[in-house]
Amino acid sequence: MPDDRDDLVMALTYYTPYVSGLTNVARDVAEGLAARGRRVTVVTTRHDPSLPEREVVNGVRVLRAPVLAKLGKGTVSPQFTKLVMDASARARVLNAHLPMLEAGPVTRLAKCPVVLTYHCDVSLPPGVVNTVQGKVIDASSRTAMRHAAAVVATSEDYARHSRLWPWIAPRMSTIPPPCAPVEGGAPTYRDGSGFHVGFLGRIVEEKGVEFLVDGFRAIDDPDARLLIGGDFAAVAGGSVVERVRSRIAGDPRIKLLGFIPDEKLADFYASLDVFALPSVNAFEAFGIVQVVAMLAGVPVLASDLPGVRIPVTETGFGKIVKPRDVAGITAALTGLRDDRPDSAEGAAKARELYGVDAVIDAYDALFEKVAAQ
Repeated sequence: MPDDRDDLVMALTYYTPYVSGLTNVARDVAEGLAARGRRVTVVTTRHDPSLPEREVVNGVRVLRAPVLAKLGKGTVSPQFTKLVMDASARARVLNAHLPMLEAGPVTRLAKCPVVLTYHCDVSLPPGVVNTVQGKVIDASSRTAMRHAAAVVATSEDYARHSRLWPWIAPRMSTIPPPCAPVEGGAPTYRDGSGFHVGFLGRIVEEKGVEFLVDGFRAIDDPDARLLIGGDFAAVAGGSVVERVRSRIAGDPRIKLLGFIPDEKLADFYASLDVFALPSVNAFEAFGIVQVVAMLAGVPVLASDLPGVRIPVTETGFGKIVKPRDVAGITAALTGLRDDRPDSAEGAAKARELYGVDAVIDAYDALFEKVAAQ
């Protein structure tokens, strides 16, 4: 009889079209394996009521559980766990993406071996509700790690600094996120011939965008530009765009571009001289956007945080600064302006380390190993 099981079921709270580093990793792995002929199902929540309950997206079957309420960055969806359990009964491997409130019960009750992809520790704004939510999610993650066949971390650097390191270590595999290049762009976002710095990401607390604004404004160059791309309208956990606007203080050199669609990303990166990722806490564990910039030949300024510093450290294509160090940001930006690293060499090194095919190979091999066990 033919085996009609899914090769992989993937479980996570948010999935495409929601945009974040975590969802992009899940999407690229799911679609990459589907393109290789694997049968892949994604179980997620219907975070946007306009989304269908079931659909096929680029070869991946997507099932969405209804959401009763949203709690901070999380969702309350009693049917989510049941959907995952039902799907796991027809799968060779379950891949759950953490942090996720339901990680513990999902892993313990799964009907097939489980591989966890642990993206980052939970980091929430101060407050009683958020503190409780963070502790519950950590407890759920610890339970999941004790029962999983493997735990994937994006880097050992980040994993060792995670507060869940004792639970990650016994079953750890390190696989970086898949980083796809955006090619063929035209510099349509440039405004003049001056030095252009760019940021791309959700305009949220952990990204530290206001410190980048302060550091850029200290550059005494009327022709310089700072292009800030990213969503601040539909962001889980809330945006800090008003704080960023107050720091811009009417500086005409700085532009808030809002959400940049996929078809415009190549143009955005082609418009930059430097890409900046000024993250301020460990919620950012890698930063795919900085590698995409490197693949486009753009050097990177990155914060000296576990995981975030790895692409610049391993490629040498950029500079690392301390989080919240405004003077350090100014110095690093001017340094990259005045002594730009070799673009072709930096792009080649990034492609060698973080290219999509190599990452999909690693995930495919791990899933096959776990399924065989």
